[in-house]
Amino acid sequence: MAAMPVQYKFFDEPSLSTLHFEQQAQARGYRAIAGIDEAGRGPLAGPVVAAAVILPASFELPGLTDSKQLSATARERLYPLICAQALAVGIGVARAEEIDRVNILQATLRSMQRAVGRLVIPADFLLIDGNVPLPVPLPQQTLVKGDSRSLSIAAASVVAKVVRDRIMTSYDRLFPGYGFAGHKGYGSDAHRRAIAHLGPSPCHRRTFGGVREHCSAP
Repeated sequence: MAAMPVQYKFFDEPSLSTLHFEQQAQARGYRAIAGIDEAGRGPLAGPVVAAAVILPASFELPGLTDSKQLSATARERLYPLICAQALAVGIGVARAEEIDRVNILQATLRSMQRAVGRLVIPADFLLIDGNVPLPVPLPQQTLVKGDSRSLSIAAASVVAKVVRDRIMTSYDRLFPGYGFAGHKGYGSDAHRRAIAHLGPSPCHRRTFGGVREHCSAP
């Protein structure tokens, strides 16, 4: 039977800085602390993408915060800086067919596990955005709104968002007419009208409301 994840509850709150949780883990002997976040849980189309980022102890990057608070231009500016300065970056993807098969929560957890597994430096502690731990045998801490409280998670949020947006832009070329380059798969009015007119594309999540109504019966 797989080992259960170990969660520690020793962190002080509120955090004193956006490196507070990383510093708390370092003070207890951990050296490869990975921040983990995802992009794309809510859209009607495309994958959910997760990133795991291990930052150096002295990391500074002015302007880095939760990707949802940043413009696309700011995210694209920060992305190469994060990748250049991070000790390790891992990306995990769960595509639409997997989301439909196992549900969005399980697909998100799988994408996060894949991101952790693709770090070139193995993580010894995880800081995870949200309140659901990963089913991996690593010490870990979940942080609600972690992308605004932990610099490692903020870095992961930017990486995940940029990678996912680029995937959706490529889908716009593969599946024209849906406007993926603009709305990135989210359920805008224009996107919903396109689904109703064209039917779902191969990258649509067929179990999601707004899509399943337009799927042909098997």
